[in-house]
Amino acid sequence: MRNSCRLRAAPDTPRQTAPRPMSKSFLLLFFKKEVLCFLSIAFLCLASAQAHESRPGYLELTQSSADHYDVLWKQPANGDYALRMGPLFPPACTVGAARGADLLPGALLSRFSVTCPGGLAGKDITIAGLEMTLTDVLVRLHRMDGTQETHLVRAIDPSVTIGGGGGLAGRAMIYLRLGIQHILMGIDHLLFVLGLLLIVRDIWTLLKTISAFTLAHSITLAAATFGLATVPAAPLNAAIALSILFLGPEIMRARAGGTSLTIRKPWLVAFAFGLLHGFGFASGLVSMGLPRAEIPLALLLFNVGVELGQLGFVLLILSLQRAFRLMEMRWPRPVALLPAYTVGVLGAFWTLQRLMIYFGQTV
Repeated sequence: MRNSCRLRAAPDTPRQTAPRPMSKSFLLLFFKKEVLCFLSIAFLCLASAQAHESRPGYLELTQSSADHYDVLWKQPANGDYALRMGPLFPPACTVGAARGADLLPGALLSRFSVTCPGGLAGKDITIAGLEMTLTDVLVRLHRMDGTQETHLVRAIDPSVTIGGGGGLAGRAMIYLRLGIQHILMGIDHLLFVLGLLLIVRDIWTLLKTISAFTLAHSITLAAATFGLATVPAAPLNAAIALSILFLGPEIMRARAGGTSLTIRKPWLVAFAFGLLHGFGFASGLVSMGLPRAEIPLALLLFNVGVELGQLGFVLLILSLQRAFRLMEMRWPRPVALLPAYTVGVLGAFWTLQRLMIYFGQTV
């Protein structure tokens, strides 16, 4: 870049040039390197990661006598590969042989029994290997007297003490937390929302777009949770990735001042693709095998959690945009285009990756 600010030399002295400012050149070089580093790290991380790795596990204990429990263990799976984790009972307990195992979409299901002298009250159950994952495990105990308790075991503390707690209020908070976690850990969903934010041009359009997306994914989330409609996981994940890829060129067209149906009426696209994303949200709820009587509560609070997480993300992006405007930030072109290219490139990467998984499963 040529420096336009030069010192004028006297007629009888050689012409001199002022030193080129280093700060601007350094910043440009820095940002270009940051862009390359960001994309490299993103590809390295996402090459081995699947969206919805945060799908929770489910451990159900049904007490049949003072010392005996029937156990249902749903272990999250990615294709044919189950996450390496499982329940560990107190040393005094005797674990019976597994009564078969079924590989379901997104989970490995196994049943067995456990006998614990004196029962499980006051004793700890640990989910071994949970600390090495990004997921949680929902633990539910059904007692002989008809009462139950529910706990959410997290990777940061993979043990739970059985006995008391986990009532209606506790279960409500668990479903709410699962909804928030599912949207915040679902990078593909957040990228789709980010793409919509980069297209809309005013607050009214933004409200209509986010409302359409919310309505659409709420419809399919409810339909999938109640078993009224299902979509196979592999083609669904590929379609969700394709929705992100679709927004990439539209963002660039909007930046260039162009127009299209998506730019004029982004709420239509948000609603159409929101139906797909709703099935994706449902995977985090359906995989737990909830009792039918508890589905309405779980559905309501899980959906509220999804909306709270989505709203928090939208407010964060809008706050950053406003802060940059107030500070009159002038980004180098590679940095200014980074969000749009991130949406497009990762959408393309996920689409190809998930299509390969889908066709690999069907061969």
